[in-house]
Amino acid sequence: MLVANPSQSHISRTEAEFRSARASGYLATMASHFSHKIEVTEVDDAVHLRFVCGLAVLRTTTDSLHICIEAPSKEEMQQTCQVVEGHLLRFAFRENPEPLVWRKL
Repeated sequence: MLVANPSQSHISRTEAEFRSARASGYLATMASHFSHKIEVTEVDDAVHLRFVCGLAVLRTTTDSLHICIEAPSKEEMQQTCQVVEGHLLRFAFRENPEPLVWRKL
């Protein structure tokens, strides 16, 4: 689980998957880009992007980038999703990507 503070049971969570053979490259690009602006850490097989508005956890498989986001409110979750998705879609422009489909957890 992604719980930043276990006492906060009202944390909003969502996830999305971006299918691409270049998933690991996008993960590296996202980590590098955001490391100049926010706290970025590697934990086990994931990269954690800690925004003021929420936490994004990115993991890759051979053909996809899996994104989990949690935030203290729905508004902050939406803001975090928009930031992460906007950057990912710009970095992946050569693939002409579709918007991500977010699933509430």
